[in-house]
Amino acid sequence: MEEEAKAGVDIWSYAFGFVKMAVAKCAIELGIPDAIGSHENPISLSELSSVLGCEPSRLHRIMRFLVQFQVFSEKPTSQGATGYVHTPLSRRLMKQSENSIAALLLFECTPVMLAPWHCLSAWVQSREDIPFVAAHGKDLWSYAAEDASHSKLLNDAMACLARTSVTAVINGCPDVFDGVGSLVDVGGGNGTTSRMLVKTFPWIKGINFDLPHVVSVAPESDTIQNVGGNMFQGIPKAHAAFLMSVLHDWDDDECINILKKCKEAIPPENGKVIIVEAVIGEKDDDDRLDFVRWTLDMIMMAHANRGKERTLKEWDYVLTKAGFSRYNVRRIPAIPSLIEAFP
Repeated sequence: MEEEAKAGVDIWSYAFGFVKMAVAKCAIELGIPDAIGSHENPISLSELSSVLGCEPSRLHRIMRFLVQFQVFSEKPTSQGATGYVHTPLSRRLMKQSENSIAALLLFECTPVMLAPWHCLSAWVQSREDIPFVAAHGKDLWSYAAEDASHSKLLNDAMACLARTSVTAVINGCPDVFDGVGSLVDVGGGNGTTSRMLVKTFPWIKGINFDLPHVVSVAPESDTIQNVGGNMFQGIPKAHAAFLMSVLHDWDDDECINILKKCKEAIPPENGKVIIVEAVIGEKDDDDRLDFVRWTLDMIMMAHANRGKERTLKEWDYVLTKAGFSRYNVRRIPAIPSLIEAFP
């Protein structure tokens, strides 16, 4: 009976699971997190609606929902009215916050990224192309190459992920970069990762490597060289190759090909490939982020070219097939782990 009662409650999170995402998107688009962040004291509904140009009763319902789910918190203003303040969760929805995932949330909420989910069951039954292609007639990378606005959304979302994951790498295992004189960030997007690493480890010469249309809009830098190219054809030479959230976009054969190109780009005597990716299926009762890794695997099914999140056994397979003699896996306080692979 207890399980039945729990099921009767839990099922509604599946029926209406999209609502939290949609309301959070609404809040970001209205500028609610940034408006509250720029206000030193609790901000009342009337003040907030005036700042944002919103109809007060409708804004009240949005805020009531977000407070109910602990996104924002309520505190009295100096005049005794109900005011809104940030929580650690809502600060991550501010566009300029260091820990912000606003760009990622907005990207995943676009009609372009939502449409493939409606094609998932047909693909599982092998009746259609991969979901993104079935929805749009081309894969994600081709779509972004032809649509500058979507390419920017994609790059901003990846930069958002990079800030979170790279901070965890820097804090969790800085010794990985000891002795690394140059580093090529493969699939580096707008160069966020390279800039963070070079700023923290100034002895590194950074190379931001991605498709030509991607690096063409990357910021110029005295410490980082932007290089356009195709990782399936060749990768710029460096002491270390760095891949973050790249290999999960591809199937095993493509992944092995990319890793072989990375191996060719580094010196055989002391080079290494640094991979920042999820490792799923590792049992750890204290790891509260494990559900995100399983969710990411579903996102790969919907959006990527036969990509997937990999178990440790699957990582062993692609690394061994790519010709690496040894590797080690290090847990960091984030969704991905860090894998060092050596020629």
